[in-house]
Amino acid sequence: MNDHDTLILGIETSCDETAAAVVAGGRRILSNVVASQVDIHKRFGGVVPEVASRQHILAIVPVVNQALADADVTWKDLAGVAVTYGPGLVGSLLVGLNMAKSLAFAHGLPLIGVNHLEGHLYAAWLLDGDAPTFPLLGLVVSGAHSTLVMMTGHGQYQALGRTIDDAAGEAFDKVARLLGLGYPGGPVIQKAAESGNPSAYPLPRAWLRGTYDFSFSGLKTAVLRTIEEKSSVPGFTTVTPQGTVVNPAYVADLAASFQQAVVDVLVEKTRQASLEFPVTAIILGGGVAANTALRQGLKAALKLPLLVPPPALCTDNAAGIASAGHFHLLNGERSGWDLDVKPTARLG
Repeated sequence: MNDHDTLILGIETSCDETAAAVVAGGRRILSNVVASQVDIHKRFGGVVPEVASRQHILAIVPVVNQALADADVTWKDLAGVAVTYGPGLVGSLLVGLNMAKSLAFAHGLPLIGVNHLEGHLYAAWLLDGDAPTFPLLGLVVSGAHSTLVMMTGHGQYQALGRTIDDAAGEAFDKVARLLGLGYPGGPVIQKAAESGNPSAYPLPRAWLRGTYDFSFSGLKTAVLRTIEEKSSVPGFTTVTPQGTVVNPAYVADLAASFQQAVVDVLVEKTRQASLEFPVTAIILGGGVAANTALRQGLKAALKLPLLVPPPALCTDNAAGIASAGHFHLLNGERSGWDLDVKPTARLG
């Protein structure tokens, strides 16, 4: 197999994005199609699993067809079909996995199961320039995951730390709801924080000394308690038909203080790990990786190169899945037709 010419179709449906992509040689994106459901779930203030899976059923065939058309390839050009098997929402995962199985079987192609978190890490292989050199340190931060992992080779992972309660992105969503900013929380909190003082409120940091694990549940609760304590201050809150909300004059400072608390923990844990383990670079991936404060904080704190994908490759997409699938296939790894979804799958 000439790995530079290997074309892999990737399929990703772990949460609320229906995505398909074609990647050449694990590094060159020929197409990357994403059908987002964010506008549908906004009204609910978060992802509704049943709604998400139904939307995947409606979108999966058009998205795959568009990915093939954009790449200008046929089924005969492909070397395999890579698909996310977990972690994620079980109903959503099943749509993508069953689609991938059907397509791979019908066209006589290898089926390659990929961990969703691998897709975020392998976005680094889609950057211009030389491919990353092992060993690597990866930080994946998203709505459901906060994971620090060592990559010693393709498909070889050692988990160093993970969230023990709320993931970073989940905390962003919940605090955004408390502040009346809407959904998804990451972009709206970042925007509000731009005009705020990150030192305005002394919010806690859960350092969990001696581990690389993360905890953001207490921080979310601290924001709630701050709002409750300050609600007696004239002008701090306003009663609306939708409920009591924090006035905009205070939202910016709360958003900035919360965001800084999250960034401080993510940056310091990553910095410590980069000093303890012999790595060549750090990969930042996941939806929260699009956060400007986090990117700037890591760049300032780390002495090693920081590999950060563009925002379009930070949020859920199938290009990273296809890239990971390429390297699995090169290692001789392919999945059986009995591959099942694993909603709580871990990496390492």
